[in-house]
Amino acid sequence: MFVLDRHGHPLDPCHPARARRLLAAGRAVVHRHTPFVIRLKDRSAADSTVAGVQVGIDPGSKHTGLAVFTDHGGSRTGRYAIQLDHRGAAIRDKLSARAALRRGRRSRNLRHRAPRFLNRTKPQGWLAPSLRHRVDTTVSWVVRLARWAPVRAVHVERVAFDTHALSAGKPLQGVEYQQGTLAGYEVREYLLTKWGRACAYCGATGVPLNLDHIHPHSQGGSGRISNLTLACIGCNQAKNATPVEEFLRAKPALLAKILKQAKAPLRDAAAVNATRWALWRALEATGLPVSTASGGRTKWNRSRTGAAKSHTLDALHVGHLETVTTWPSAVLVVKATGRGTYARTRTDRYGFPRLRLPRTKRVKGFATGDLVRAVVASGKKAGVHLGRVAVRSTGSFNITTRHGTVQGIGHRHVHLLQRADGYGYTTHPETRHHAAFPPPPEGGGLHTGGI
Repeated sequence: MFVLDRHGHPLDPCHPARARRLLAAGRAVVHRHTPFVIRLKDRSAADSTVAGVQVGIDPGSKHTGLAVFTDHGGSRTGRYAIQLDHRGAAIRDKLSARAALRRGRRSRNLRHRAPRFLNRTKPQGWLAPSLRHRVDTTVSWVVRLARWAPVRAVHVERVAFDTHALSAGKPLQGVEYQQGTLAGYEVREYLLTKWGRACAYCGATGVPLNLDHIHPHSQGGSGRISNLTLACIGCNQAKNATPVEEFLRAKPALLAKILKQAKAPLRDAAAVNATRWALWRALEATGLPVSTASGGRTKWNRSRTGAAKSHTLDALHVGHLETVTTWPSAVLVVKATGRGTYARTRTDRYGFPRLRLPRTKRVKGFATGDLVRAVVASGKKAGVHLGRVAVRSTGSFNITTRHGTVQGIGHRHVHLLQRADGYGYTTHPETRHHAAFPPPPEGGGLHTGGI
C-alpha cells in the first residue's frame, strides 16, 4: 500500500491492514484509488525514517512486469506487482492501415504533388511508434512509482539473450560465467521462448524439457542454436540419435513445421531487443540509479527460489540477489487503452462520413475511460458496478467491469472514483508453485485496487 506524507512526499509502503486503521482513525485520506495510495494528515517525511524501495523491470513485447520490493542484504521482499500490457500491436495495425490508404491515394488520378524525398531522414535513435510506445509507457510507470514510493534503485533486464554466446554455439552467458553456475541459462531461456515452453514433437507442456539436437550430434549435427529444440523425456529417449526425417517420417506436416520453426526468428524478442538500449537510456535520464542484468541470470535466480514463471516474478528476480522471502498474491494488470481519438467522424467502407461524434468528450461530468462506481437500487441492473465508463450524450452510460459490460446505467447512479489516465485496471492472482514458497501474509496479499 503506497503512502504519502502530508506534503505529498512518498513514505515506505505499509500493510493494507495498517492503511485501513489509518483511514478509519481519520489520520489519512485516499489520495488515489488505483493503484491505491493514501496520504497521511499528521506526518511529514522529515519526521519519519524512510528506508526506501527498489523497482525491478522485466521488459516484454506484449507485457512488461514491474515489481516494487525492499532489499536487506540481498534478501528481497516483494511489496507490489504490476503487469503492464502494451498496445504496440494495435499501433502497428493502425499505422499499416494508414499506409494502405496513402498508397491508394498515390495511385489515383489526383492533382499533381511534387515528390517528397528530402524530408524523410529519421533522427538518431529513432524508433518505430509501436516500439517507442513500449519505452514511453514503461518509463512513465517508473516515474509514477517514484512519486508514490521512495524508489532508491531500478533493476532492468537489458539483454534477454547473450547473442555473442548464442552465436558461439556454446551454452554460456559471458566471459565471466563461462565455467560458472550460470552456464547454459542463456541458451535454455532462448529455446523456451522460441518453442513456447512445449515439447516440439508431442506438444507436452508443464513437464521437464530437455535440449535436443534436431540433426543428431553423433551424425554431424552442430551445436548451434538453430539446430537445438526442446523435447520431453519420452520423446528425447525415443528419438535418441535417429535423424529427425526418419523419426517424423509418419508426420510430414510436423517435420516441416519443426524445420521451419528452427530457422524462424523471434519477432517478439527482436522487438524487445530493439528497445532495451532505448529503455535503459530513458531510465538513466530519470536520475535514478539503474543496474542491468540478463534474462539468463533472472531465470537462474528463479530456479534457486522456486518461483513460477511470470512477468512480475521475473521483475522481482532481476539482478543479483540471495533469496526472496515473499511476494504479493495479487497482480495489478495495467492495460494501455489510450485516450481516445481526435477524429470526430466515422466513415463507411467507401470513405464517406456516416456518423459525427460530439465535439466535447465530457457528458454530465464524466468522460469515457473514467473509473466509476454505480449503485443501482432496483431493476434488472440492480447492484454495484465498478469499472470503466463509456459515456453517451443521452446520459445512459455503459460500464465495463471485470465480469463484462453493463449497458444503460443512468448517470445519476454513477459516482466518479478516478479520472481517465489512458489505462484500464484489473487484478489477477499471482502465478505460484504452492509447495515451493511460504504462504502470503494475512489478508491475502497487498491491495491492488480491487477492480
